[in-house]
Amino acid sequence: MSSPDPQVRAARNLTDPSPESTPEKKRPRSRGPVVAVTGAATGVGELLTAHLAASDEIKRVIAIDERRGEVSEATWHILDVRDPAIAEKLRGADVVVHLALDLDLETDSAARTAYNVRGTQTVLTAAAAAGVHRVVLCTSAMVYGALADNDVPLSEDAELRATAEATGVGDLLEIERLGRRAPRAHPGLNVTVVRPTVLVGGTDTALTRYFESPRLLVVAGSRPTWQFCHVDDLVTALEYAALGRIDGEFAVGCDGWLEQEEVEELSGVRRMELPSAVALGAAARLHRIGLTPSPAGDLAYTMHPWVVSVSRLHDAGWRPKWTNEEVLGALLEEVEGRHTVAGRRLGRKDATAVSATAAGATVALLGTAALVRRARKARRRI
Repeated sequence: MSSPDPQVRAARNLTDPSPESTPEKKRPRSRGPVVAVTGAATGVGELLTAHLAASDEIKRVIAIDERRGEVSEATWHILDVRDPAIAEKLRGADVVVHLALDLDLETDSAARTAYNVRGTQTVLTAAAAAGVHRVVLCTSAMVYGALADNDVPLSEDAELRATAEATGVGDLLEIERLGRRAPRAHPGLNVTVVRPTVLVGGTDTALTRYFESPRLLVVAGSRPTWQFCHVDDLVTALEYAALGRIDGEFAVGCDGWLEQEEVEELSGVRRMELPSAVALGAAARLHRIGLTPSPAGDLAYTMHPWVVSVSRLHDAGWRPKWTNEEVLGALLEEVEGRHTVAGRRLGRKDATAVSATAAGATVALLGTAALVRRARKARRRI
């Protein structure tokens, strides 16, 4: 996941004074933990690395990625997290925050799973071998599953009922399974799991692309609810986990949630309502022939509730700095000028055509279904 430049610059300015600025006195060494961050050169990993490097509660930050990042106060190691040599790089660390995950919509699903699962396995084993006391894994509240009969909100200890049908969710479920097994295989290793809700702030997911559409797709009879998490709040929640202020499995996100009608009112974007069979059938066919990056399973997270309580963080003294309304506003600013239909980003020319009429988005979705029929006929002629 990438991060917005202004946030990254703000975080870096805490640790990287410009040549023109007066040199600051070196920060006294903290008695706090030495924290290693994987995926430290980009996205949430970069923001967390900068944040921890500037914290008086952290003794030292070890940054691990396949390229060097720009947080100069961290100790950098350049390698793939699947490399067993990572165990040596973790020597001396008390905590590892594992953020080296590939959840890119465009990545081949088999390659994505191989990287995510093998990387997590290697980090957990290496951490135990290096004498690390705690590993923090970051997954998603999507692991709870989006189902019509979900409680609103879900409790954080609710059963994980997600399936592997949505982008990357199968990987996240397997990562959590590895996390639960690790303390049994490696006594003395503590594993904390952080589950953010819809993450916003330089991210590109099926859920953020939903707000790039000219109309908000609503499946008839569904009950969408929205709970966001800004990357700023995720970073502070990860810091809480790294410092041992909270452990186990917990969710992070804004307090409360927004109903679909509130989202439409706040965004000013009108809905496009389709019958369930049409929406799910078209989504499945379009993905199957490679016209869209999102499988039909992604659609469930825009249909059914999966908002979750963040009471465990509250009990630990943490509070979100962002509200759902504020994060939605930030997301709408971020996606302004982008045009997506059925999960596929369009060029400017195509987007103009789609937006030309009030029913443009519906025509686009159903029109792509016609491409499916055309492709089938072509295959029969071969």
